[in-house]
Amino acid sequence: MDKVVESAVLNENTLTHQKENINGTPLVRKNKNDKPERKFVFLVNPISGAAKKDTVLKDIEARSKKLHLEYEVIPTNASGNYDFLKDKIAEHHITDVVMIGGDGTVNQVVNALYKTKVRFGIIPFGSGNGLAFAAGIPKKPQQAFELILNGNAKPVDAFLINKQFSCMLSGLGFDAKVAHDFASKASRGLLTYTQQSLINFFKAQPYQFEIVLDKFSFYTDAFFISIANSNQFGNNFTIAPHASLNDGLLDIVVVQKMNKARLPFAVLRQIRGNNQLQQLVEDVTRKNVLYFQTPSLTIRNLKLAPFHIDGEPKETHEEFNIQIIKDCFELIQP
Repeated sequence: MDKVVESAVLNENTLTHQKENINGTPLVRKNKNDKPERKFVFLVNPISGAAKKDTVLKDIEARSKKLHLEYEVIPTNASGNYDFLKDKIAEHHITDVVMIGGDGTVNQVVNALYKTKVRFGIIPFGSGNGLAFAAGIPKKPQQAFELILNGNAKPVDAFLINKQFSCMLSGLGFDAKVAHDFASKASRGLLTYTQQSLINFFKAQPYQFEIVLDKFSFYTDAFFISIANSNQFGNNFTIAPHASLNDGLLDIVVVQKMNKARLPFAVLRQIRGNNQLQQLVEDVTRKNVLYFQTPSLTIRNLKLAPFHIDGEPKETHEEFNIQIIKDCFELIQP
């Protein structure tokens, strides 16, 4: 017969207790204070993929109960204010915050909670899922949940752009205009994003920028500039193939002014990884696409190109000061 061991289960705002059958070995180890080692909060975006997500959430809850995991399910909020959760994390010794949603959810939650030093997990449920896919997190929710249970938490960088938090990819120009238009559509998904990209491609014009590095600066007319910590926009659409989530560097991609008929082919070369990291002094005047790495930079936005952070449209500015945050948070990965 299985041995019976008592474990705490987090339920709403209180801790209750139940018995668990575990073949003599605790599924959740306990520390010296007799508290389980892992306690989960699942933060669920109630809007994205509602019907399918409800089914997945029921499966995750059933699996969690079967494993006698301590957990609580809380909806995300549009304001991004999670002060109440900081108190809960401290009071109940929460160890893991699992985000069920897309890139916008990930940005808001990590920004609010990374200083609490919890581990973060992602069950991808957005239109792009850039950070999840860059980290190798499975697309299928059940597989992503198994990874959360059995994977390793590894440090991930983030960056500040005018003191605003970004943990994936931010940008100016064409892709930001697509993000602004995409956000206004009732239907959001890969098809809608592709449609908006095509519409904006035919209208696209380059913007003027000045890019200032530690010992070098230059002016450029560019269709867009990507500032990347992860390697992709989302949906495995890779724009910075050499990007690492934990190298202390930002990957900068500048798609400069060129004949628009050549633009798709230039971007395709970048996506395929044909463009190697470059020495800027030699490449500024003779490359269609500039690709380089730096821990910090300033971008002067001379024509007020539109701006996005992690795929979410934001108000643009005349100048952006950008700085990496090394080892900002821990993300459960393969």
